[in-house]
Amino acid sequence: MNDKTLRETVKKILEKEFYGIMPNEKPIPVGISGRHLHISQEDLNILFGENYKLTKEYDLSQPGQFAAKERVTLIGEKGVIENLRILGPVRKQTQIELSISDAIKLGISPPIRDSGDLAGSASGTIVGPKGSKTLKEGIIIAKRHIHMTPEDAKEYNVTDGEIVRVLCGDARKLIFDEVIIRVNVNYALDFHIDFDEANAAGLKQGDKCYLLKTSLGGGSPKKVIITKRLITEQDIMDAEKNGMKILLSRGTIITPLALDRGRAKGIIEDKR
Repeated sequence: MNDKTLRETVKKILEKEFYGIMPNEKPIPVGISGRHLHISQEDLNILFGENYKLTKEYDLSQPGQFAAKERVTLIGEKGVIENLRILGPVRKQTQIELSISDAIKLGISPPIRDSGDLAGSASGTIVGPKGSKTLKEGIIIAKRHIHMTPEDAKEYNVTDGEIVRVLCGDARKLIFDEVIIRVNVNYALDFHIDFDEANAAGLKQGDKCYLLKTSLGGGSPKKVIITKRLITEQDIMDAEKNGMKILLSRGTIITPLALDRGRAKGIIEDKR
């Protein structure tokens, strides 16, 4: 990458940071997912015996979903993961969701995919108490996503399948990019990530995060999460031009001219 391309790339990143819109101040809870197996009834029969039924251990955050007591062993090209938990209820197709750390341990390279998108994904062998099953495909690293109801989607001004960004963390604050919105009447509000992602931002189950949109919308001014430490008069002019408000958070530095212009135009909301 030459210097010009690098500068243009950095400029786009900075512009993207500035124009991340938070359409609603309502936080979203973080749901951290460990490695797990979604299994078909056919494969469940192979691993545990004919007409086997999963035994619920506890309910999950999504309605109707549960962690089963049953565990299996997953064998990859170079490693093994024991006690892989099964999640219920059974599905039409068997799917295993791992983290990148898990994949490295197994010596496999699963693609980062949305749930159910399994064509050409990684393979492995599942071993249960009654038998084993080698998957030609079906192992993925889950694409991070947000579950929400249609009512939630309306409040956050998003649609099913839309790609957004999410601001999370405190001392290790991160903005997660390429987060897909999933909307269904049976969902509960939840930002779904794996343990690798959670550890990177210092997150634990139930922590709060904030949705950022990267597209500009019409209507009333939107609030902006400022990740830059220095706000200048040009930033105020850009916000004014695009019908936005700037939310100043703790640690943000704003020049006197920018502060005066922002207050005069009603653009500044100071939360420092």
